[in-house]
Amino acid sequence: MLKIGDRTFQSRLLLGTGTFSDVEVQRKAVETSETEILTFAVAKMDMDDSDDDLVTDLQPDTFSMLPNTAGANTAEEAVRIAKLARTSGLSDMVKVEVIGDDQTLLPDAVETYRATEMLLKEGFTTLPYIADDPVLARKLEELGAHAVMPGAAPIGTGRGILNPLHLSYIIEQANVPVIVDAGIGAPSHASLAMEMGADAVLLNRAVSQADDPVKMAEAMKLAIQAGRLSYEAGRIPVKRFAKASSPQEGV
Repeated sequence: MLKIGDRTFQSRLLLGTGTFSDVEVQRKAVETSETEILTFAVAKMDMDDSDDDLVTDLQPDTFSMLPNTAGANTAEEAVRIAKLARTSGLSDMVKVEVIGDDQTLLPDAVETYRATEMLLKEGFTTLPYIADDPVLARKLEELGAHAVMPGAAPIGTGRGILNPLHLSYIIEQANVPVIVDAGIGAPSHASLAMEMGADAVLLNRAVSQADDPVKMAEAMKLAIQAGRLSYEAGRIPVKRFAKASSPQEGV
Protein backbone atom coordinates (compact mmCIF):
# COMPACT_ATOMS: atom_id res chain seq x y z
CA MET A 1 0.00 0.00 0.00
CA LEU A 2 1.26 3.46 -0.93
CA LYS A 3 1.06 6.03 1.87
CA ILE A 4 1.55 9.74 1.22
CA GLY A 5 1.06 11.89 4.29
CA ASP A 6 -2.23 10.74 5.84
CA ARG A 7 -3.56 9.26 2.58
CA THR A 8 -3.26 5.62 1.51
CA PHE A 9 -3.61 4.09 -1.96
CA GLN A 10 -3.78 0.59 -3.42
CA SER A 11 -2.45 1.62 -6.83
CA ARG A 12 1.18 2.60 -7.28
CA LEU A 13 0.56 4.21 -10.66
CA LEU A 14 0.01 7.96 -10.78
CA LEU A 15 -1.30 9.25 -14.09
CA GLY A 16 -1.14 12.67 -15.69
CA THR A 17 -4.17 13.87 -17.59
CA GLY A 18 -2.50 15.98 -20.27
CA THR A 19 -1.88 15.46 -24.01
CA PHE A 20 -4.52 12.77 -24.63
CA SER A 21 -6.02 12.91 -28.12
CA ASP A 22 -9.56 13.24 -26.77
CA VAL A 23 -11.58 13.00 -23.59
CA GLU A 24 -12.96 9.51 -24.29
CA VAL A 25 -9.49 8.03 -24.77
CA GLN A 26 -8.37 9.79 -21.62
CA ARG A 27 -11.31 8.40 -19.66
CA LYS A 28 -10.74 4.81 -20.87
CA ALA A 29 -7.01 5.01 -20.17
CA VAL A 30 -7.62 6.31 -16.66
CA GLU A 31 -10.11 3.52 -15.96
CA THR A 32 -7.82 0.84 -17.37
CA SER A 33 -4.82 2.04 -15.42
CA GLU A 34 -6.76 1.67 -12.14
CA THR A 35 -4.90 4.70 -10.88
CA GLU A 36 -6.18 6.44 -7.78
CA ILE A 37 -4.15 9.63 -8.20
CA LEU A 38 -4.49 11.99 -11.15
CA THR A 39 -2.10 14.85 -11.68
CA PHE A 40 -2.69 17.88 -13.86
CA ALA A 41 -1.28 21.32 -14.52
CA VAL A 42 -3.34 23.91 -12.68
CA ALA A 43 -2.02 26.66 -14.94
CA LYS A 44 -3.66 24.98 -17.95
CA MET A 45 -7.07 24.59 -16.36
CA ASP A 46 -9.94 27.01 -16.77
CA MET A 47 -11.27 27.18 -13.23
CA ASP A 48 -14.37 29.11 -14.30
CA ASP A 49 -15.32 26.80 -17.17
CA SER A 50 -17.89 24.25 -16.06
CA ASP A 51 -17.37 22.39 -19.35
CA ASP A 52 -13.71 21.75 -18.62
CA ASP A 53 -13.32 18.03 -19.30
CA LEU A 54 -11.19 17.41 -16.25
CA VAL A 55 -13.66 19.07 -13.92
CA THR A 56 -16.70 17.33 -15.35
CA ASP A 57 -15.37 13.85 -16.09
CA LEU A 58 -12.76 13.15 -13.44
CA GLN A 59 -14.39 14.05 -10.19
CA PRO A 60 -12.24 14.43 -7.08
CA ASP A 61 -14.54 12.16 -5.07
CA THR A 62 -13.51 9.29 -7.36
CA PHE A 63 -9.79 10.06 -7.50
CA SER A 64 -7.26 11.88 -5.36
CA MET A 65 -6.30 14.95 -7.32
CA LEU A 66 -2.66 15.94 -7.41
CA PRO A 67 -2.37 19.41 -8.93
CA ASN A 68 1.10 20.32 -10.08
CA THR A 69 2.75 23.68 -10.34
CA ALA A 70 3.98 23.23 -13.92
CA GLY A 71 4.66 26.60 -15.48
CA ALA A 72 6.35 27.97 -12.35
CA ASN A 73 9.92 29.25 -12.64
CA THR A 74 10.19 30.55 -9.09
CA ALA A 75 9.13 29.40 -5.65
CA GLU A 76 6.68 32.27 -5.39
CA GLU A 77 4.97 31.26 -8.64
CA ALA A 78 4.70 27.65 -7.46
CA VAL A 79 3.14 28.73 -4.17
CA ARG A 80 0.65 30.97 -5.98
CA ILE A 81 -0.43 28.09 -8.26
CA ALA A 82 -0.74 25.68 -5.33
CA LYS A 83 -2.88 28.14 -3.39
CA LEU A 84 -5.09 28.61 -6.46
CA ALA A 85 -5.65 24.86 -6.59
CA ARG A 86 -6.51 24.67 -2.91
CA THR A 87 -8.80 27.69 -3.05
CA SER A 88 -10.63 26.08 -5.98
CA GLY A 89 -11.29 23.02 -3.83
CA LEU A 90 -9.05 20.68 -5.85
CA SER A 91 -6.55 19.49 -3.24
CA ASP A 92 -4.00 20.52 -0.67
CA MET A 93 -1.71 17.73 -1.91
CA VAL A 94 0.55 19.23 -4.54
CA LYS A 95 3.36 18.18 -6.83
CA VAL A 96 5.94 20.94 -6.50
CA GLU A 97 7.36 21.55 -9.97
CA VAL A 98 9.68 24.49 -10.59
CA ILE A 99 11.49 24.34 -13.92
CA GLY A 100 14.96 25.83 -14.12
CA ASP A 101 15.75 25.41 -17.81
CA ASP A 102 13.31 25.83 -20.68
CA GLN A 103 15.16 23.49 -23.04
CA THR A 104 15.83 20.49 -20.82
CA LEU A 105 12.88 21.17 -18.47
CA LEU A 106 15.08 20.09 -15.58
CA PRO A 107 13.86 21.24 -12.16
CA ASP A 108 15.44 24.16 -10.32
CA ALA A 109 16.79 22.63 -7.11
CA VAL A 110 17.02 25.88 -5.14
CA GLU A 111 13.57 27.15 -6.08
CA THR A 112 12.03 23.70 -5.55
CA TYR A 113 13.47 23.56 -2.05
CA ARG A 114 12.23 27.10 -1.29
CA ALA A 115 8.76 26.35 -2.68
CA THR A 116 8.50 23.14 -0.65
CA GLU A 117 9.51 24.99 2.51
CA MET A 118 6.91 27.72 1.92
CA LEU A 119 4.13 25.26 1.07
CA LEU A 120 4.82 23.13 4.15
CA LYS A 121 4.37 26.24 6.29
CA GLU A 122 1.01 26.75 4.56
CA GLY A 123 -0.08 23.22 5.50
CA PHE A 124 0.23 21.56 2.09
CA THR A 125 1.11 17.92 1.51
CA THR A 126 4.14 18.33 -0.73
CA LEU A 127 5.64 16.04 -3.37
CA PRO A 128 8.61 17.87 -4.91
CA TYR A 129 9.75 16.91 -8.41
CA ILE A 130 13.56 16.80 -8.51
CA ALA A 131 16.49 15.55 -10.56
CA ASP A 132 18.12 12.27 -9.49
CA ASP A 133 20.02 14.06 -6.73
CA PRO A 134 20.34 11.99 -3.51
CA VAL A 135 21.52 14.97 -1.45
CA LEU A 136 18.58 17.15 -2.43
CA ALA A 137 16.18 14.26 -1.86
CA ARG A 138 17.52 13.82 1.67
CA LYS A 139 17.35 17.54 2.43
CA LEU A 140 13.75 17.73 1.21
CA GLU A 141 12.79 14.78 3.40
CA GLU A 142 14.49 16.44 6.39
CA LEU A 143 12.54 19.60 5.56
CA GLY A 144 9.29 17.67 5.84
CA ALA A 145 8.36 16.77 2.26
CA HIS A 146 5.81 13.94 2.20
CA ALA A 147 7.39 12.23 -0.82
CA VAL A 148 10.14 12.88 -3.34
CA MET A 149 9.74 12.54 -7.09
CA PRO A 150 13.07 12.04 -8.84
CA GLY A 151 13.01 12.12 -12.61
CA ALA A 152 14.21 9.06 -14.51
CA ALA A 153 15.15 11.29 -17.46
CA PRO A 154 14.12 14.73 -18.77
CA ILE A 155 10.36 15.22 -19.13
CA GLY A 156 8.85 13.65 -22.22
CA THR A 157 12.04 12.02 -23.50
CA GLY A 158 10.98 8.43 -22.82
CA ARG A 159 14.60 7.46 -22.25
CA GLY A 160 14.05 5.46 -19.08
CA ILE A 161 16.25 5.52 -15.99
CA LEU A 162 19.45 7.31 -17.01
CA ASN A 163 21.21 7.07 -13.66
CA PRO A 164 20.14 3.94 -11.80
CA LEU A 165 22.97 4.33 -9.30
CA HIS A 166 21.77 7.73 -8.08
CA LEU A 167 18.17 6.52 -8.07
CA SER A 168 19.21 3.56 -5.93
CA TYR A 169 20.90 5.96 -3.46
CA ILE A 170 17.67 7.95 -3.20
CA ILE A 171 15.56 4.83 -2.65
CA GLU A 172 17.89 3.30 -0.07
CA GLN A 173 18.07 6.40 2.11
CA ALA A 174 14.44 7.52 1.87
CA ASN A 175 11.91 7.23 4.67
CA VAL A 176 9.19 8.84 2.57
CA PRO A 177 7.75 7.46 -0.67
CA VAL A 178 9.98 7.70 -3.74
CA ILE A 179 7.82 8.24 -6.82
CA VAL A 180 9.75 8.03 -10.08
CA ASP A 181 8.56 10.82 -12.31
CA ALA A 182 9.36 11.88 -15.88
CA GLY A 183 11.34 10.17 -18.63
CA ILE A 184 9.60 6.79 -18.45
CA GLY A 185 8.85 5.56 -21.97
CA ALA A 186 8.13 1.84 -21.78
CA PRO A 187 6.66 -0.64 -19.32
CA SER A 188 10.14 -2.14 -18.85
CA HIS A 189 11.33 1.24 -17.51
CA ALA A 190 8.47 1.39 -15.01
CA SER A 191 9.01 -2.20 -13.95
CA LEU A 192 12.73 -1.59 -13.39
CA ALA A 193 11.99 1.41 -11.18
CA MET A 194 9.68 -0.72 -9.06
CA GLU A 195 12.14 -3.64 -8.97
CA MET A 196 14.71 -1.21 -7.58
CA GLY A 197 12.36 -0.40 -4.73
CA ALA A 198 10.60 2.76 -5.84
CA ASP A 199 7.22 3.18 -4.18
CA ALA A 200 5.34 4.35 -7.27
CA VAL A 201 5.68 5.70 -10.80
CA LEU A 202 4.06 8.77 -12.33
CA LEU A 203 3.27 8.61 -16.04
CA ASN A 204 1.77 10.90 -18.62
CA ARG A 205 3.14 11.00 -22.17
CA ALA A 206 4.24 7.36 -22.04
CA VAL A 207 0.53 6.55 -21.93
CA SER A 208 -1.17 9.50 -23.59
CA GLN A 209 1.12 9.57 -26.64
CA ALA A 210 1.29 5.81 -27.22
CA ASP A 211 -0.31 4.54 -30.43
CA ASP A 212 -2.96 2.93 -28.23
CA PRO A 213 -3.09 4.76 -24.90
CA VAL A 214 -5.64 2.38 -23.39
CA LYS A 215 -3.50 -0.69 -24.09
CA MET A 216 -0.43 1.12 -22.83
CA ALA A 217 -2.26 2.04 -19.62
CA GLU A 218 -2.91 -1.66 -19.11
CA ALA A 219 0.71 -2.55 -19.90
CA MET A 220 2.05 0.06 -17.48
CA LYS A 221 -0.29 -1.08 -14.73
CA LEU A 222 0.85 -4.68 -15.08
CA ALA A 223 4.53 -3.67 -15.32
CA ILE A 224 4.32 -1.67 -12.11
CA GLN A 225 2.56 -4.50 -10.34
CA ALA A 226 5.15 -7.02 -11.60
CA GLY A 227 8.04 -4.79 -10.59
CA ARG A 228 6.66 -4.35 -7.11
CA LEU A 229 6.08 -8.10 -6.72
CA SER A 230 9.65 -8.74 -7.85
CA TYR A 231 10.99 -6.25 -5.31
CA GLU A 232 8.99 -7.86 -2.52
CA ALA A 233 9.96 -11.39 -3.62
CA GLY A 234 13.67 -10.56 -3.73
CA ARG A 235 15.57 -11.44 -6.87
CA ILE A 236 18.52 -13.87 -6.92
CA PRO A 237 21.98 -12.33 -6.60
CA VAL A 238 24.05 -11.76 -9.72
CA LYS A 239 26.96 -14.24 -9.91
CA ARG A 240 30.24 -14.12 -11.81
CA PHE A 241 30.18 -17.78 -12.88
CA ALA A 242 27.52 -20.27 -13.95
CA LYS A 243 25.72 -22.34 -11.34
CA ALA A 244 23.91 -25.47 -12.53
CA SER A 245 20.20 -25.75 -11.85
CA SER A 246 20.28 -29.57 -11.84
CA PRO A 247 22.00 -31.68 -9.12
CA GLN A 248 25.61 -32.51 -9.99
CA GLU A 249 26.07 -35.30 -7.41
CA GLY A 250 24.58 -38.79 -7.22
CA VAL A 251 23.77 -38.86 -10.96
